[in-house]
Formats: sequence, structure tokens, C-alpha cells
Amino acid sequence: MTELRAYQQYIDGQWADAVSGSTFESENPTLGAPWAIAPDSGAEDIDLAVAAARRAFDSAEWRCSLPQYRARLLRRLAALVEEHGPEIAEIETQDNGKLIMEQRLQWVLAAELLYYWAGMADKIDGRSIAAPLPLPVKGLPIPESFVYTRREPVGVVAAVTPWNSPGGQLLYKFGPAIAAGCTIVAKPSEHTPASTLEIARLVDKAGFPAGVFNVVTSQDRETGAALASHPDVDKVSFTGSTATGKSIVRAAADNMKRVTCELGGKSASLVFDDADIPTAVKGVMAGIFAATGQTCMAGSRVLAQEGIHDAFVAALAEAAERMIIGDPMDAETQMGPISNRPNYEKVIGYLASAEDEGATIVCGGGPHEQLGGYYVRPTVITNVDNAMRIAREEIFGPVASIIRFRDEEEAIAIANDTQYGLGGAVFTQSIPRAHRVAHRLRAGSVWINTYRLVTHMAPFGGYKESGWGREGGPEGLDAFLETKAVWTPVE
Repeated sequence: MTELRAYQQYIDGQWADAVSGSTFESENPTLGAPWAIAPDSGAEDIDLAVAAARRAFDSAEWRCSLPQYRARLLRRLAALVEEHGPEIAEIETQDNGKLIMEQRLQWVLAAELLYYWAGMADKIDGRSIAAPLPLPVKGLPIPESFVYTRREPVGVVAAVTPWNSPGGQLLYKFGPAIAAGCTIVAKPSEHTPASTLEIARLVDKAGFPAGVFNVVTSQDRETGAALASHPDVDKVSFTGSTATGKSIVRAAADNMKRVTCELGGKSASLVFDDADIPTAVKGVMAGIFAATGQTCMAGSRVLAQEGIHDAFVAALAEAAERMIIGDPMDAETQMGPISNRPNYEKVIGYLASAEDEGATIVCGGGPHEQLGGYYVRPTVITNVDNAMRIAREEIFGPVASIIRFRDEEEAIAIANDTQYGLGGAVFTQSIPRAHRVAHRLRAGSVWINTYRLVTHMAPFGGYKESGWGREGGPEGLDAFLETKAVWTPVE
């Protein structure tokens, strides 16, 4: 039997087992078998990690540090990510089954992300405001004054991350939090602890002060909520499902923590009669089959106009059936496994419910029996009504639900008829229609004749139950800052 890769948690600049000594196993979804072991942290570990982050935040070394110092640390970490990114990519692929080619690109972009935030660290400034002339108050002299603002770090941040892209999602929070001057306690998903702990190794090597970054791991999903409710945590930045996000918000409410939530989605791709079919097929496949459909922004509802519906569905199904499904470590593979058993079983359950509700499975529709592990075939389903479960609920798998529409007004109405509002796409050769429809879709990101393009330089987040706040760009930095007004008399 192959020896499991063993990890420890990282608290106050030290590596240690959980206080209880408990551990849990992380599975390799390609094999459906354990490959790594991590500490099963509990309340005592959370207390230690938060206390370390609080001490670091309150210390003169960090709280009074110049932004140029934080920028240097971020640049050092970026260089280490460039150096070690390829090996972390392989580790993360073993942990969650994401394609190695995508992982390698992700870690190249991770270094660029850190360089970006290093450049933003000394761009945090306030403004001066001309105060109104004082009103005379009998017997009370009021001096003429002016007011200026300061942007200050929010404090100790709990960063709770998902299993579909754990390392990348952590760095989306880490970069702006450090640039702002915050300290962090990270809690990765119980399914994918490895890459976060690998990042902690690099943080340690880069020379960050003890306690600025801490990692606790646990197989108990309530640990994230416990971290969110901790009285010494000032802000929670969470990425994951809407249901878990709601529990995080409730946990954070007791002491009015600042909360950023990037949550689930049921995004719609609108394919109009005048769309170029090959372009639309390529975009829709990127939206729903990339990362095995396990992305919050997945374009899981595909709205096809009547005139193009049949031709488009045929082309999409043909392309889906040609996809190379297999080992995510193989550079030729186009789609890997579902990342863990619970999500695999959930996806299979949705496929059964689709047929029960009267939808038609055109291709795929079940497991890939020859491969073992947690493989599901890329699936295209037609005769879908927007009231069906597969159109209302987030499946988080490679399942495209095709909904027919008559005209632009109906397409917009169907697209917006959802509790979610994370993403959307418009496929058309009409420039006016593309922008007209994009403006009316209630979603945080809209792509035109493409899908799934993202950058740390642009804001990302959702409307409605797809979340609160934005990550990326200047808007992402604002989430880790408080604004203080300081008044002073002129004389």
C-alpha cells in the first residue's frame, strides 16, 4: 500500500498536529482512494490560530509596517509560486481531479495575481475634504476645520475556501488581504486541504511574520462556521455553496463581522438564431464542461432560440461525445473526474431526476463505467422547462440543460428567473443585441460570444443569492479596508 502524504496545520509560524491528535484522509478522485492525511482541527485549534492572527495584527511589526514592506513580501511569495507552481499543480490535481493543464496555467496566473497585489499595496490612500463653514451656535465657539480619510485594514480575516479550486481561491483572498494589512486564518475544504498547506510552506519560506497567515484543516464542515463566529475574527471571506454561505452569514452576524461571499450559480447562456454555431458550441462547452462543470459560474442553463435549437443541440451533443475523458494528469485529457464522492452521488441523483421530470438525455447521462473513480460523462439534456429541478438547482457537474425560447424578451425573462445571479453569456452576431441583453441580465459577469474568462484585475461576484461583494480589482481590495474620517481644526 502506498504511504499517504502527511500534512500538519500551520499556526503562528509553526507546524503542528491538531490539539486532539486527530487526522482525516483526503481522497484522490481519479482513483476513488485516499492519498493524503491532514489534521482534524477543532475549537482549540481555531482559538490558537485566531489568537496568533490577532497578535500579529496588533503587533507594531505588522500594524505599523509600510505598504512597501508588504509589497516586498508579496513579491517574494510570487517568485516562490513561480518556482514551485508546477509541483503544487500536480498536488492539487491529485487532491481534486482538476486537469493538470488547467492547474499549470492557474499557478502561472497565481504568481501574476500576487505581483498585481504587491503593486496595489502602496496605492491605498485617502482624500481630504473641504469641511462646511461652521454654523454659529450661541455660547459655543466652533473652530473652522477640515476632514481627511484613512483606509485601514479591517483586521483578522477568516478565509474559507472550496474544493473546486482551493489554491487559486485562497490567493484571491490572500493577495488583497495582505496588501491591505490584514492577517489571515485559512480553512480549506475538507476534501482538498493539500494546496493550502503547500501555500503555507511558501509563505513561511518568504519570511512573513509569524501569525500573519495561519491554516487550520478539518473534516467537520461546521469548522468554517465556527471560525466565522469567532469573536476575534473581523471579516469572513467565503467561497462555496449558497447553503453554506447562508450558514456563514448567520454565524458572522453575532458581532456584525464584515462578510464577502462568492456563492453558487445557475448561469444562463443565451444562444440566438443569428449566433455562429461553432462559436456558440465552443463557448457553451467552456461554460459547462470545463473543470467537469464544477465551477460556481458554470453555464448550466443553455437557452437556445427556436430557429437554431435543433442544429445547435446536435452540434453540442456531437462535440460532447468527442471529448476525451480520463486521467487529469494526462495532457490530452479534456475532462477529468468529479472531485469527491458526495458531489459525484449528487450529480448522478440529478440525472435520474431529469428523466423523472420528463426531460430528454441526448448524450451522456451517467457514470463512465470503464474508468472507475468518480467519472460522469458530459451530458446534454433537452426538453427542459425552467421550473424543473435541473434548471432551478445547482448541479455542479458536467450537465447542460437546454431550454428553448421564442424571442429576446422571453430569453431575458427565463435567464433572470432564478435565485442566482453569478454569470451569463450572450451568443449573437448583432452587436446592439449583445450589449442590450448583457445590460438586462441580472448577473455579476456577462460574456459575449465566449465564456469563463476571468482575471484578478476585474471584479467577480454575484447578484441575488450568488453572493455579497466582489473579489478582484480595486473592488476586491475595498472589501479588506475600513474608511475612517479624521477631523481637525484649522487654527
